[in-house]
Amino acid sequence: MKLTNILGTVAALAITATAATAEIKIGFAAEAYPPFTAKNAAGEWEGFEVDLKNALCAAMEEECVVVDVAWDGIIPALLGGKIDAIVASMSITEERMKTINFSDKYYNTPAVLVAPKDMMIDGTKTDGKIIGVQVSTIHQNYAEKHFPNATVKTYGTFDEHNADLTAGRVDAVVGDSIAFADYLASNDSVEVKAELSDEEVFGPGVGVGLRKDDAELTAKFNAAIKMIRENGTYDEIGKKYFDFDIYGG
Repeated sequence: MKLTNILGTVAALAITATAATAEIKIGFAAEAYPPFTAKNAAGEWEGFEVDLKNALCAAMEEECVVVDVAWDGIIPALLGGKIDAIVASMSITEERMKTINFSDKYYNTPAVLVAPKDMMIDGTKTDGKIIGVQVSTIHQNYAEKHFPNATVKTYGTFDEHNADLTAGRVDAVVGDSIAFADYLASNDSVEVKAELSDEEVFGPGVGVGLRKDDAELTAKFNAAIKMIRENGTYDEIGKKYFDFDIYGG
């Protein structure tokens, strides 16, 4: 065989191998965020967004691998190429869209203020209170904008601010209404004090975070979201975790 033919064969095999092993690296926030993402006793991911990720990758006919990234480093990980997409309950906001792009939304749930039942507080009466929020979230943005006379205390994870609320180290916490479900069910001393709304802060919902120059992958995710919404897969997944339409209005 001529050398040129050998080189051509090697090159073709290399291209085939690369194509066969190419995977979309999906970034999950390393911190547990049930019922969306959490690891079970065997160390395996489970939850609504885990099932959703599997359905989207199947619809795209793509191989996907999950990469755990700390929440406050997940956008830098995307921009640095450590991951290709963020599937981690990240809300679509104008501020984030200065840096990254998003797919179409795949769910939308309201934010709430949670506090002890005997605490006199609501969405408008927070002066002098200590409000716990997870760092680098829309909930931190909301608290800083709407509670100027309160002390906003940030935490690395959602569970951490819940633990401090239980311990009395903060007066209230702000977060996603669905993410609070387990905490509220297991702690009868706290309750939802107010549902919060601000389209400018919260945006239209949660989407897949993507690099701005990744138009092809963005289009694939949008097509996949549309497909599983239309063929019933999305509703089937949602009913496993929620007794209402998680997609929202």
